[in-house]
Amino acid sequence: MTFGERILERAECLAAFTEDEGRLTRTYLTPMHRKAGEQIAAWMREAGMQASFDALGNVVGRYEGATADAPVVLTGSHMDTVVDAGRYDGVFGILTAIECVADLAKRGKRLPFAFEVAAFGDEEGVRFGVTMIGSRAFAGRFRPEMLEARDKDGVSLREALTAFGGNPDEIPGLARKGIAAFVESHIEQGPVLLDDNLSVGVVTSIAGSYRVKAKVTGLAGHAGTVRMPGRRDALMAAAEMALAVEAHCAAQPHELVGTVGKLAVAGGGATNVIPGSVEFTVDLRSGDDAVRRRALRELEDKLFAVAKRRSVALEWNPFFELQAMPCDPRMQAALAASIDAQGIRVRHLPSGAGHDAMELAHVAPMAMLFVRCGNGGISHHPSETLAASDADIATSVLLHFLESYVP
Repeated sequence: MTFGERILERAECLAAFTEDEGRLTRTYLTPMHRKAGEQIAAWMREAGMQASFDALGNVVGRYEGATADAPVVLTGSHMDTVVDAGRYDGVFGILTAIECVADLAKRGKRLPFAFEVAAFGDEEGVRFGVTMIGSRAFAGRFRPEMLEARDKDGVSLREALTAFGGNPDEIPGLARKGIAAFVESHIEQGPVLLDDNLSVGVVTSIAGSYRVKAKVTGLAGHAGTVRMPGRRDALMAAAEMALAVEAHCAAQPHELVGTVGKLAVAGGGATNVIPGSVEFTVDLRSGDDAVRRRALRELEDKLFAVAKRRSVALEWNPFFELQAMPCDPRMQAALAASIDAQGIRVRHLPSGAGHDAMELAHVAPMAMLFVRCGNGGISHHPSETLAASDADIATSVLLHFLESYVP
């Protein structure tokens, strides 16, 4: 069995650990998180690593280096998912690293560094609305107030972590100091490699992002008695604002993307009632932070102009920001050499999605390897696909990188 075949087989196994019947949903500090983590830890030990859960519910495996005082190179990705997810987002980066260790151990080879593989418990932020929890802790950027975030049932992160068997008091001790490098393998979640007919590519940078919560307040009224010119329709105003986000981002010469991902009428709305209150979200991303910040200011002005013209009120609350993160040039070159060693043309490309690697870049040189998605590059969806041959090539590239890299 090839690396790729085993990775796909194990990804299918992990997909069985789901909270929702008939679709893959696995969120942080749930029984399914526990089961997936236990399975991953078992595979790590089988490959030749020491492995266990840490105080935050991450699973960490360690393959010792050639000497006791060897530096540490870290890899990993996340084992949580979005709701109704695909099978490879996150877990590929864990499973490919386990395959590399298994191959090294089989040959009795030790590296000039200790190699650690982290299966982060939460990157998506689905349950508590706080993203990249595990990698933030590794980077020493976990803030105590995050423990007070609550899920839809009112359970705090602190309460859930304690019930899971974690220890909030030990989170500061998870910060990694002196890491020689962090490298993450991930499915592309886009069509660039697919369109170029390439199995893998080297990531140049990870886009920064803003998330905004917006609320439009108009005036509810009877659908049959309020004349059109006098309406203060919150939904129509929000719809115009959503289109303004799309038009503004599409018109930019830079790599800027904007998404209205949620739009909800208060109370669910009614067929015969003019909506009086609507909430929506905006997600803005760019690899250039200056472009992203300018877009936020310009969109705020445009959307308030829509609100004024339509006689509605707008609340505009940015609540989350990630800075763009460039990948380390020397590590990019090392990954490119490992791709070239497989006889594959080297393609450099940016990442529009956020990744755990963004957090680790605060404490170590960072690089990312992308592997091709099939099916148009779709991700965060059950139709997400990955070819065994591409997974095999990506694992061979990572293994070559590990055996060639000098911290």
